[in-house]
Amino acid sequence: MTGVTGVAGPLRLTWLHTRYQVLETLRVPVVVVSTAVFPALVFAVFVVPQAGGMSPVAATAATAQLAVFSAMSVALFTHGAGIAEDRALPWDTHLRTLPVGAAPRFVARVVMGAFFTVLGLVPLVLVSALLTSATVTPAQFLRALLALLAAGVPLLALGLAIGYSLPAKAALALAQVLLLPLAFAGGLFVPPDGMPGWLQAISVWTPTRAGRDLVTSAVTGLDAGTHVVPVLLGWGVVLGAVAVWAIRRDQGRRFH
Repeated sequence: MTGVTGVAGPLRLTWLHTRYQVLETLRVPVVVVSTAVFPALVFAVFVVPQAGGMSPVAATAATAQLAVFSAMSVALFTHGAGIAEDRALPWDTHLRTLPVGAAPRFVARVVMGAFFTVLGLVPLVLVSALLTSATVTPAQFLRALLALLAAGVPLLALGLAIGYSLPAKAALALAQVLLLPLAFAGGLFVPPDGMPGWLQAISVWTPTRAGRDLVTSAVTGLDAGTHVVPVLLGWGVVLGAVAVWAIRRDQGRRFH
């Protein structure tokens, strides 16, 4: 590995770390099932029974909401709890002592998260297409993927902050505690217009609601609202700063 030089060296190392992390995660069936099946299962339980009375726009928006939920699940568990578990392993400590830098492993984690996010979308989209009236054009689908990428930035930062600042058991517990409240407050299970007034007032300030509105707007053409960009940027900056602090603190505590 030390003999690899130039641009190809970091790229090859990133690919090797990505492949290793994906294969390691795929060896844990419960992680794969929860990532790939749970969003589609939630959709089947909450949305499909009402599909007969839903318009194509409503069905499409419901699919987009669960896509954001899938991205949040990956951020909290694959990045948050997963990183915390890796930090406790002797193998992770060994990798961090090698003279190749931390960038390839860090980028590999982000790419792995993107892989499992896409994996979670496949059964969700299939169930939506087969059992509801949801429709999407290729252009809308591409816009939705880009919107999901933007919506996932603060969620990714949240996962990194959890993973690099807490021990494994605490990270898993916090991920479990945050998952459902963020999902309900963000309108990922129940559309915002079905929320009580007090919850709607709180909802617009959450990263999940801003992400939900951005993705549903991209896929349906509905107005996203003026709150989306400021909320996503604000949470991205705050959580990003916490994540950077946690990563630097972890590096300093363990190797200096």
